[in-house]
Amino acid sequence: MSIYKIHPIVMGTKVFDKGMMTYQHDYGKPYTIPIYSWYLEGGDKNILVDTGEMSPIQSEDREKSIGGKIYTFEEGLSRWNLSPEEIDIVIHTHLHNDHCENDYKCVNAVFYIHEKELECIHHPHPLDFRYLEDYIEDVEENGQIKIVSEDSEILPGISVLHTPVHTKGGLTVLVNTSGGKAVITGFCVIKENFFPPKEIKAMEMEVIPPGTPVNTYEAYDIMLKVKNIADILIPLHEPVFASVDTVFDDSIKS
Repeated sequence: MSIYKIHPIVMGTKVFDKGMMTYQHDYGKPYTIPIYSWYLEGGDKNILVDTGEMSPIQSEDREKSIGGKIYTFEEGLSRWNLSPEEIDIVIHTHLHNDHCENDYKCVNAVFYIHEKELECIHHPHPLDFRYLEDYIEDVEENGQIKIVSEDSEILPGISVLHTPVHTKGGLTVLVNTSGGKAVITGFCVIKENFFPPKEIKAMEMEVIPPGTPVNTYEAYDIMLKVKNIADILIPLHEPVFASVDTVFDDSIKS
């Protein structure tokens, strides 16, 4: 079975209320999250998880907030001697705009997307304004999308788990690495969501759902499952990864 290295590439940021990440906790605190594209190095395919923002704000203040450099899509890929045309596979955690804005540049890629995400991006609920179908129209018209309807193996050493925590079609990505099973969450969270501060744990909460969940109770239970299967846990927007080239088994600790 193939063994992969996971390289986080910051391809955008968001500045907002921290409560957008941590349900019923830390409202009113400004917080900056990195938006990643994850390059999975190994095997004979060039694989990305998500493609990030098309025109990220690259400012000193934002880079200081996340502790790492912000790249355009082309700049980020070039760090690993890649171009958009050389990407073979893109796995989407979900289709909120900040995770798919560069899809159209990957003209030779196959895109793995859960069927419920495609439904949502074409017929979004008014509350979910983060879906913009313009960003996937090109790859859809070109027949580049492979629809995922259940938990699946993408390639030996890479599989996806349907996790409707933050969106109905969220896909968590399981990757075999030298340090064990790495899990890139299919929902927008940070380290604190999985390892709450003592005042939250004192309320007998083992995890904190994201600030905008599909169903809060189900989100909580799914997060516990994801946490328990991971040897290396990679919360999708955790800032600690902005300062590392490669995720190792000691990147996230409780």
